[in-house]
Amino acid sequence: TMSLREHALSLFRGAVGTVRPAPMLKRAVKLQGDGCPQLLVKGQAFPVKRDLYLVGFGKAVLGMAAAAEEILGDHLTRGIISVPLGIQESLQRAGMQEMLLKPHSKIQVIEGAKNNLPDAEALKGAVAIQELAEGLTADDLLLVLISGRGGSALLPAPIPPILLEEKEKLTKMLAYQGAAIQELNIVRKTLSVLKGGGLAQLAYPARVVSLILSDVIGDPLDIIASGPTAASSHSVQDCLQILTKYNLLHKLPRSVETVLSSSPIKLTAPENYSHVSNIILGSNTLALDEAKRQAEGLGYAALVLSAAVQGEVGRVATLYCQLIQLVCLGFAGFGEGSLSDEVRGNLLQLAAELRIPGLDLDEFIQALRGLGPERPVCILAGGETTVQLQGSGKGGRNQELALRVGLGLHRTQATGASSPQGRCEIIFFSGGTDGQDGPTEAAGAFCSPELVAEALQEGLDVEAFLRNNDSYSFFSQFQGGHHLLVTGLTGTNVMDIQVILIRAV
Repeated sequence: TMSLREHALSLFRGAVGTVRPAPMLKRAVKLQGDGCPQLLVKGQAFPVKRDLYLVGFGKAVLGMAAAAEEILGDHLTRGIISVPLGIQESLQRAGMQEMLLKPHSKIQVIEGAKNNLPDAEALKGAVAIQELAEGLTADDLLLVLISGRGGSALLPAPIPPILLEEKEKLTKMLAYQGAAIQELNIVRKTLSVLKGGGLAQLAYPARVVSLILSDVIGDPLDIIASGPTAASSHSVQDCLQILTKYNLLHKLPRSVETVLSSSPIKLTAPENYSHVSNIILGSNTLALDEAKRQAEGLGYAALVLSAAVQGEVGRVATLYCQLIQLVCLGFAGFGEGSLSDEVRGNLLQLAAELRIPGLDLDEFIQALRGLGPERPVCILAGGETTVQLQGSGKGGRNQELALRVGLGLHRTQATGASSPQGRCEIIFFSGGTDGQDGPTEAAGAFCSPELVAEALQEGLDVEAFLRNNDSYSFFSQFQGGHHLLVTGLTGTNVMDIQVILIRAV
């Protein structure tokens, strides 16, 4: 029989596989007919009357473009994509040929945005995309490929006369004053030619079909890569309010003042986007659905908690520990009783604090209770936690989350308060779908209460590793790093995935 670790690994790989650019595009996009060909996207048909163009931006767009060109063949007239600096070389080195364009591709690749910051190369890419969009006619079809991660930095085209340096300086001043990322994005969008629906407006009257790989909780179209093909939900007023809030109105460059004073006050009406179709091809939700399907195939009773788990990593770890405890109590026949009620109360309070969008925890707990002890349980979740950096160690949010859950479970077992947990075999896994987790080569880590017990027996101070944000060094100490997951770049990104597997022993 496969170990829980092997099962968890296979579920994670299945989830990532389903949102990898090539399979994702090939499932969703087809080209049909020769006379008047049609582009079919998830069952929607778009006639190709004249020329078909392609533009794209973001981390995973190279792989998406390679697959798109294969599907479109000779129907593709021309394309331009803006991708992170060095990505072609990285994929080449990793032997991921399927993510690279063929030698005589009609798609031009512009690499820029070193360290995910807008720069002259990214601006060059944005201007080329802008010029292509402006030249389209009513009979043309523009296919837009958007991958959230890095998409915004790769599309910097400030509204003239604003210079890129001026826009960047303003963004830095806002960040320095403590502005939230959402606020920074509203200001960036307001001062951009292509963001906040700008690209879609420039491409008018051509038909615009946008294929999106989401890396944002809840998949909001106007937020992913700053929404170049979606109607913006923010106005110039919102931008001015933010600048006022951080006392920057009197420090603006003249060019920014000029643009803000001449921008339309009202938002572009949604009917002005009737030529646009935004279609989400890949997201955390789709990845979790695939993992659930595979878990059921392996004999698990599988439940998806949420694709929008967010919050401080320590609080999220506590939430997972309490959920696991509840399942173990159920397995041991203590599903009803004062301890179970106490755990349930703690869970509901935690969920209220974390404010995970769309999570009905009461309903989830009911579903858990209805599972019965005869089948092993798989709980799946996704999203993105935050880590408050205090130490100088190595490791990312996924490795830290795994270690915190392992420690929490070990403590519960050690206090003896819930002996039922001792009758459960548990593995917890958390990993980044892009194959990276912080500054290490690991994508994430597996942890169990046994691993923490073993570490403590060997005299390791688990809390000290956590205080120093050094989860990577912790996991590296055991079985040659067997508890770390190293996948290499996956070429996709839909945030993080957590897999919890529990079986009665």
